Amino acid sequence: MRFNLVIDGSFAEIFKGEERAARVAVRGGIKDGTEQIKGLWRGQVTSAGLGDRLARTVRSNVYPNKPSTNAAGLVWSRAPKIIDAFDRGVTIRSADGFWLAIPTRNVRLSGGARGRKMTPAEWERKNNRRLHFVYQKTGPSFLVDKGGDPLRERIMGRRGVHRAARRRKFREIGEIIFLLVPQVRLKKRLDLERDARAVGNRLPSLVVSNWPRS
Repeated sequence: MRFNLVIDGSFAEIFKGEERAARVAVRGGIKDGTEQIKGLWRGQVTSAGLGDRLARTVRSNVYPNKPSTNAAGLVWSRAPKIIDAFDRGVTIRSADGFWLAIPTRNVRLSGGARGRKMTPAEWERKNNRRLHFVYQKTGPSFLVDKGGDPLRERIMGRRGVHRAARRRKFREIGEIIFLLVPQVRLKKRLDLERDARAVGNRLPSLVVSNWPRS
């Protein structure tokens, strides 16, 4: 038995066509993988209870904007410090080493801005009143507003404030505007590397699935 093999076309054209296909496949695989990582990270942020708004800060892009065997994908967040804090689990301390001021919802009710954190100094300037410091040996201390008619403490749902209210029996000390704590420990709630590694392991199959069919 004898076989005759004949090359239909030139080697140069065949290799050139495969090179074009490789460029398309690699960039397509990188793009698919990048989109998958973005989707998984957004899902992690939402599942961790950190909200859709923070999840939408996760963005992605692929470079260059044309088929290339050197394509690369980038996934990032427009709120990198917040994402990193929950990815690693960090302890946040005041920049001056003293107190962290945590705003209660009374900041908004008394004239604070929505959508961003207001500092005690900004609150005082906006409301033209001084906040008064209330120290506690255990639990958070307070910055309270005694302006106008003294108000009973509005409970914000924080256990420390509840305990303070019970001990003081709702004594009229003013309206709690900020809680003061020496530090806050953020629990690790994200594992971004896990998703990136999982998608990276699937990258060869993503490239193959993007190979042009002749």
